[in-house]
Amino acid sequence: MIAPENKYADARCLIVDDTHANGVLLGKMLNRAGYRNITLTSNPREVTGLYQEESFDLILLDILMPEMDGIEVMQALNKIKGDDYLPILVLTVELDRDVRNRALAEGARDFLTKPFDYTEVLNRIHNMLEVRFMHNQLRDQKQHLEYEVKRRTKALEDTRLGIIQRLGRVAEYRDNETGMHVIRMSKYCELMAQESGMSESECWGLFNATPMHDVGKIAIPDEIILKEGPLDEAEWEIMKTHTLLGAELLDGYDYGVLALARSLALTHHEKWDGSGYPQGLKAEEIPLDTRILKICDVFDALTSKRPYKEAWSVEEAMKEIEAGTGSHFEPDLVGQFKNILPEILSIREEFHD
Repeated sequence: MIAPENKYADARCLIVDDTHANGVLLGKMLNRAGYRNITLTSNPREVTGLYQEESFDLILLDILMPEMDGIEVMQALNKIKGDDYLPILVLTVELDRDVRNRALAEGARDFLTKPFDYTEVLNRIHNMLEVRFMHNQLRDQKQHLEYEVKRRTKALEDTRLGIIQRLGRVAEYRDNETGMHVIRMSKYCELMAQESGMSESECWGLFNATPMHDVGKIAIPDEIILKEGPLDEAEWEIMKTHTLLGAELLDGYDYGVLALARSLALTHHEKWDGSGYPQGLKAEEIPLDTRILKICDVFDALTSKRPYKEAWSVEEAMKEIEAGTGSHFEPDLVGQFKNILPEILSIREEFHD
């Protein structure tokens, strides 16, 4: 017998029996035991609609019914219940082995044989509801843990990306007082990546890795970084080492944003014709992310004021890029950059120095 204090009193139970009197009798048994949410139907075709409305915790289902039997009802429920654990207690007279096996295969969890024994009915229902609510509790705990893992992972990722962006701006502040160059660069590169057909995750990665491309400048002496006017040959050789220094600073990551940032830091001065540095990579040996960044970097550098030069006009910068098509830059990407130039100029205006 179930104790008067029924901890499952609010469980939603559905009784399905084409003989109305049987359903009423079973409902009275449950009411007497303290169950408060009992729904009865003698029409098996109503079951799926009722389940979608109420999401029952237990279904007591007659197996032998005209027009639509219990097996067919369970098959219909299986199509809509998804991963919900739905206990089904089959109500039946003696069944042959084949029908029992079919019922179990379609989701029946237990059987109640007519005529009903009050104690047996309540014990079987109590046991099935106990499993149902334990399942729901575990599911809710799992969902909560998954939420917490996602939340904390996102917090860590946001922190890591914030450090990446700020470290990139530290390098930029050394020869650009506002540090807006890396913001423009990130947005330019994201647009170019989208125009090039890269996936959403690839565009996201490039947007976040771009600020680190010049991080190696942190290790370049101030007298070179801040020099007004052209660098001499020795100074230029020192300046060129910022690619290697940046890659060294970002070394140790095989995947993710930092691995991409290392690649950009190392290769962003390579050229399409192989005349760049430090590795002399040529054409598609240069990663696509770098080929995109290179055009955006040169455009923004040309149109920005630096200690050693005045800002060029957009027209002058585009002529310089067109002149470098096929030597410095991949021709197809130059064409794509022209396609999005209006959007590039909008970003340049919004995030000007």
